[in-house]
Amino acid sequence: MLELRGINTFHGKIHVLHDLSLQIDEGEIITLIGANGAGKSTTLMSVCGITPPRSGEILFKGQPIQRLPSDKIVTLGISQVPEGRRIFSALSVAENLELGAYLRRDKAQIRQDIEHCYALFPILAQRRSQPGGNLSGGEQQMLAICRALMARPQLLLLDEPSMGLAPLITKQIFDIIRKINKEDGTAIFLVEQNASLALKTADRGYVLENGRIILHDTATNLLSNKAVQTAYLGI
Repeated sequence: MLELRGINTFHGKIHVLHDLSLQIDEGEIITLIGANGAGKSTTLMSVCGITPPRSGEILFKGQPIQRLPSDKIVTLGISQVPEGRRIFSALSVAENLELGAYLRRDKAQIRQDIEHCYALFPILAQRRSQPGGNLSGGEQQMLAICRALMARPQLLLLDEPSMGLAPLITKQIFDIIRKINKEDGTAIFLVEQNASLALKTADRGYVLENGRIILHDTATNLLSNKAVQTAYLGI
């Protein structure tokens, strides 16, 4: 579904991603793990067009997208849940969800998808008229996920979904992530600082170090890899 080939991305003069290559198959959950500053978020930003790569190729279902604007990438079927949630705090929960469907015109289906989001996270239905800024951190993360789902993505990019959340809320959110993948068939590209949780959720994983992929394997094998255990799992 998604393939990155030899991606080189820069922030100004700083070379962040070095010849990065990876792929995601349909219906798959893959995770990208690494230390802070390794380039994980930059990888997602390269895919969604926020920080386009300077060289290399990004293919989505065989179509090059590395030069497309972000809104066009969304219409093709890729949505991102950004680090820090970045909801519209002054707008209501319902308005945030409606903005997630901004590029769509199928009004009847949009209403159904909003109700689907409320079914995934019933607390959002209770808070639908409240400003997003009044929600707890966990509720804001739920809203950010649902806002991305309103674009009806085939591939969902998740950047640090557990950041700052209590373990119970994190479990609830990751249960829903698995449900979105299994029931809706949505492929997931997960960036997560909690490497153990990420690998227990994913089918496959890539390890990123200083902007380079240094290891790729099934999630099960990475969990038992001694080097990964020492560097990222605290074992």
